[in-house]
Amino acid sequence: MKQLLQPNRILFALLAAVLSTAIAASGLLYRADNRLNDTLYQQTQAADGNILIIGIDAKSLEALGPFHTWSRAKMAQAVAQLNADPACRPAAIGIDILYSGTTDGAADAALAESLSAYDNVVTASAVHFSSTLVTEDDGSFYLDDYYVDRWEEPFPALKAVTTQGHINAMLDADGILRHNIHAIDLPDGTQINSFAYELYQKYCAHHGIPADAQPPTDARHRWYLPYSGKSGAYSDDFSFIDLLEGNLSPEIFADAIVLIGPYAPGLMDHAVTAIDHASIMYGVEYQANVVDALLSGNFKEEIGDLPQMAVLFTAIFLLALLSYRQNIRISTALWLLFAGGSLTAAILFYEWGFVLHSLWIPLFSTLLYVVLMAYNYLLAAQEKRQITATFQRYVAPEIVNELLKNKDSLALGGKLTEITCLFVDMRGFTAMSERLVPQEVVAVLNRYLELTSRCILQNGGTLDKFVGDAAVAFFNAPLPQADHTYHAVKAALDMTEGSKALSEELQQQFGQAVQFGIGIHCGPAIVGNIGASMRMDYTAVGDTVNTAARLEANALGGQILISRAVADALEGRIRVTSLGSSIPLKGKSADFEVLRLEGLSEE
Repeated sequence: MKQLLQPNRILFALLAAVLSTAIAASGLLYRADNRLNDTLYQQTQAADGNILIIGIDAKSLEALGPFHTWSRAKMAQAVAQLNADPACRPAAIGIDILYSGTTDGAADAALAESLSAYDNVVTASAVHFSSTLVTEDDGSFYLDDYYVDRWEEPFPALKAVTTQGHINAMLDADGILRHNIHAIDLPDGTQINSFAYELYQKYCAHHGIPADAQPPTDARHRWYLPYSGKSGAYSDDFSFIDLLEGNLSPEIFADAIVLIGPYAPGLMDHAVTAIDHASIMYGVEYQANVVDALLSGNFKEEIGDLPQMAVLFTAIFLLALLSYRQNIRISTALWLLFAGGSLTAAILFYEWGFVLHSLWIPLFSTLLYVVLMAYNYLLAAQEKRQITATFQRYVAPEIVNELLKNKDSLALGGKLTEITCLFVDMRGFTAMSERLVPQEVVAVLNRYLELTSRCILQNGGTLDKFVGDAAVAFFNAPLPQADHTYHAVKAALDMTEGSKALSEELQQQFGQAVQFGIGIHCGPAIVGNIGASMRMDYTAVGDTVNTAARLEANALGGQILISRAVADALEGRIRVTSLGSSIPLKGKSADFEVLRLEGLSEE
């Protein structure tokens, strides 16, 4: 919990949540979000078999000529044909054609007279919207982009004998038809119901069932339409010309809802709908989907943006808070939980009757996941460079590689660790350097330090530092090292052995040889990055280090002095000679035992 409340973590989570919510509120995701909603929500279902379409299709146009040349008497004949047998008459007949204004007087009269004999016909009306500046009583004004500019109704004689419903369909901003306008408020205060709702009411009245379907609507009486079928779902290839010629049996349409309307591309009554972005749907098919939803009561309520933004803000804040600086497994699990969980929730809520923005949380969860993965990658790369830069000077390459795999094994700032510390110094180097030129001094020094470094690293030790002609090393840090005391002793013996050839060479070249004096002690020490913020070293401090330094200071040329702790740790594996307390060490009790290492037992 304390880690979750770190200021950096909270600030990052707030920033991620605010940015995500701001982008969602801006509307930039409108099209993508709606497309995902359509894919998730709009699924085909079994179409209601009581909704039938008689299409004014290519076959009818070929037989009767262009639609604008048709006499209205033909529609009168079609309605009469459907109602010819009272025992098999449809529950409702919807004519999805706007018969406004008069044309041929005789044909108009024939249409009105024919339809006056039936009470099951719904004819189309339409509203023309425009924008206008509206002034309030207090002098304020606003732009009304839903102003009813013109209202087209069937010609008076036809209006008097039929029920009217508007056929207006308003596309969303992306050009997709997703909603139905349940009713339109006219300027005179009256309200005109939708074409589909009037058909629904007639169907219910015919069957003696309550017409109580009330879809959830917005301020403009629009409601989200869950489509039941794509184009063709309600079509049985019933052609208008077949109806006129008596090729369709009246029993087919008994007690059903029959829609008559354009069913050919050239008649320009089609749109792209939410259930299928790849093809068009004719107007009568759209009306059939609306009627189907009304009959089934399959309504969905669109949840407002503000509560969804609040949920988005909370979700991204929590995800960012939990995922910040986490490893890839935890981050991936959290991403899958939030992204997958929100998609599942969106689908479940749709089944329960609510429409959510399905894209918001999955999208921003994914973006956050990608950002955090990139950040963690850069952070890991930076840490890798820091570790490599810090330790490649001190330890063998294989230890550096192991540190990069297990960064948790390195406790920056220091920790108490059991180590074996080794100090080595050259005896006789000071006297030799007085007789040599500086270039020769450096050359000799570099050759000896190269030897000591190689022996330390080859035995898995950490090279702490060089102090003049001395070197300091420790074993068992930064990574645990099995048998670290043995490795320290082995490194000391390797140095002594390796110095023999170099000492002979210097004796011949400069007339003086040098030897190593070495001290080894084991015990607890503080190991870590120690120093100031602008300059620190990875080193070891403590009594163990001081004791090893005291042993080295008292070692003669060619001697390796060890403590009783080292001898006990390697009992039976090394050959030693006890010097007792004959060599007093500064800061140690008088009975501190010093031993001289002679070699390994197997040697």
